[in-house]
Amino acid sequence: MSACFHCGEVVPGNGDFTLEFENKSEQFCCPGCLAVAQTIIDCGLAGYYRHRSGPASRAELVPDELKQLQHYDLEEIQQDFVNVKGTQREVLLSIEGLSCAACSWLIERHLGQQPGVVSIQVNSTTERARLRWVEGKTRLSQLLAAFADIGYQARPFQPHQQEQAYNREVKSYLLRMGVAGIASMQVMMAGMALYDDLFPDLETELLVTFRWISLLLCIPVMLYSAVPFYRNAWRGVKNRALNMDLPVTLAMVFAFVASVYATLTNSGVVYFECVSLFAFLLLAGRFLEMRAKRRALEITANLTHLVPMLARLETPDGEQEVAAGSLQPEQLVLVTPGAAIPADGVIVSGRTSVDESMLTGEHLPITRQAGDTVFAGTTNITSPLRVRVLRPLSRSRVAEILRAQDDALAEKPRVALLADQLSRYFVTALLLVALFTYLGWLWFDADNAFWIMLAVLVATCPCALSLATPTALTVASARLTQAGVLVRRGHVLDTLPKINHIVFDKTGTLTQGKVVLESVDTFGRITRARSLAIAAALEAQSEHPIARAFRPYRDNSLVVDQRENRVGLGIQGEIDGRRLYLGSGRWLGAQAAGDERLDIYLADDQGLLARFNLADPLRPDSAALIAHCREQGIKTSILTGDSSGQADRVAAELGVNSLIKGASPDDKLAYLRRQDAAGDVCLMVGDGINDAPVLAGAHASFAMAGGTDIAKNSADALLLGDDLQRILLARRIAARCRLVIKQNFGWALGYNLVVLPLAALGHVSPWLAMLGMSASSLIVMTNSLRLSRL
Repeated sequence: MSACFHCGEVVPGNGDFTLEFENKSEQFCCPGCLAVAQTIIDCGLAGYYRHRSGPASRAELVPDELKQLQHYDLEEIQQDFVNVKGTQREVLLSIEGLSCAACSWLIERHLGQQPGVVSIQVNSTTERARLRWVEGKTRLSQLLAAFADIGYQARPFQPHQQEQAYNREVKSYLLRMGVAGIASMQVMMAGMALYDDLFPDLETELLVTFRWISLLLCIPVMLYSAVPFYRNAWRGVKNRALNMDLPVTLAMVFAFVASVYATLTNSGVVYFECVSLFAFLLLAGRFLEMRAKRRALEITANLTHLVPMLARLETPDGEQEVAAGSLQPEQLVLVTPGAAIPADGVIVSGRTSVDESMLTGEHLPITRQAGDTVFAGTTNITSPLRVRVLRPLSRSRVAEILRAQDDALAEKPRVALLADQLSRYFVTALLLVALFTYLGWLWFDADNAFWIMLAVLVATCPCALSLATPTALTVASARLTQAGVLVRRGHVLDTLPKINHIVFDKTGTLTQGKVVLESVDTFGRITRARSLAIAAALEAQSEHPIARAFRPYRDNSLVVDQRENRVGLGIQGEIDGRRLYLGSGRWLGAQAAGDERLDIYLADDQGLLARFNLADPLRPDSAALIAHCREQGIKTSILTGDSSGQADRVAAELGVNSLIKGASPDDKLAYLRRQDAAGDVCLMVGDGINDAPVLAGAHASFAMAGGTDIAKNSADALLLGDDLQRILLARRIAARCRLVIKQNFGWALGYNLVVLPLAALGHVSPWLAMLGMSASSLIVMTNSLRLSRL
């Protein structure tokens, strides 16, 4: 019986499903596989069948399932996983049946040919695809059906699926390690009898028996446990990109084949125990590497576990339990003490303490009351709350963190790219050295030439070199996320250690961005309480930050008639027939108490009534941050659009090196470029819409968590807790990460430079080379994991 050309299943005896391909009649097991193959060939993608490394999954195209894809076109469904960017839409998909790089190649080319598709990027390792299309030219259901046309099932990616895939990968590695580990122990027990110096009088028949036992025990290791190395090596060769799995695969295959030959001919030395133990140690190293690489993903994916599945929705008919993911803006939810908040929202009533450590890394509870914003996943500690939902769960801060983290991990920093290039060159050099070593020893000692070449391949395998950078970068990113710093661009860890100049926006960054009333001076004709009530009444309809400072003093009995807003000056109106004015001293003829003060005045037609001294207070940690920068020799500047004396007061109080005030967004960007030309490496910290250009143009940039969306999208990293001190923590972690990468490179290169001549001269046996290579990789990973303890 023949196998299906597409999926490898057994073809039924009737053989009704056939197709001509490259002058041959190929058979298929079902109409689904036949339809998939026909689609692939009709689209000009037949190269898939020539280059794939294994059969595809069986294609069972069920019409009812294809019809169900139409549900993904509904707006209320898409809002949970589709990002809208103008006329374009983007979705992250998980793909079933993705088995190799050829699958990625096929999907990218087939989907790339579909109308309206802007881009498609497939990652065969994570089994995910990022798809972008133009709304109106195609529908999501049509694109998902296009996956099914070529035999793959694609569905919108959900965070819990990521952990499920990771768990499947862990199980696979553990199973392969288990097979290799058990086989290694058994082969080594049998192999002890083969050492002449241990059992010199052992009969020949027993030696042959032990060789065959070792061979049989080693076969599962070669055919199952070592398969990932073969697959990766083949992908590299096929794509003309040599990777570190190529020398590993060559060493294992050469040693196994030579040992099989020695067993069959009953001559020479066998190394079955080395092959088995080599595979086990390599798998153990890859497993630890996988754990390190997934560290950041685990941290961010676990954020979603803190968001409750259900929410208590307040309705006209009473309370109702609903799915948290179905909450919509303006709905009211009730949050009991000890429960997690189900969505981003504003507290309508109640005062409580909230644990926001899952977002900010700060474990001390924070007091929240009516009017304050709370976030999905944070925990209400002391009192019940009524919360008005601001946005759906799919656009919550937790969801933003997950998307930003995913983008950051997909972007390789420059140091990682250089490490990849170095590893490829090193593999090429290693293969040439091994070849010349073999040829040289053929001239001097042909009997040992093969085993010495094998020792060179194993001992100098660049596993540690390949692990030197990605492990350190991943652990450092995970540590920053724990500390409340979300890295959005991969170059941040490269750039932060080089920073010698930090440029701050003023309002909302060094200051709280919240105007408060500091003092009131009256001029004899009115009481303090009355002046505050009048000012609050005049400002009642304004959303200006100054108006918010008077809201606590609102007296509803005061009614303002003929209210008029005088742009740039103030407000005027009538209360009980009396004409009143609230505004700047310049407008009302008052002499300023000081250029550095923010004063506004209350007056009537007879003159001044009161003076209100307002201020935008500094953040509690601003002064300490500037002092620490000064101690470390980092220049500091304030770059603000505020042209008032408040900017001078803040600069003087903090002791920054320079102040540039009254700057437009273009002025800010020009200033940064001048500093760049002068040799400064600048970090920009801001929060407003006017900061977006300079945040995008800086060497590196941080946005405050409470900043505008455009500022956060333009920045390279986010301070999740608005704690400025974390800027220095991030710089310290980045500097330590850079040091660890240098240490890893120093060890990996130093080890290889020392062991290479020893192995080439025949002083290192294959089993000792195997132990040295594995130990080198473990040292690099252990050194990188130290970053998690900073």
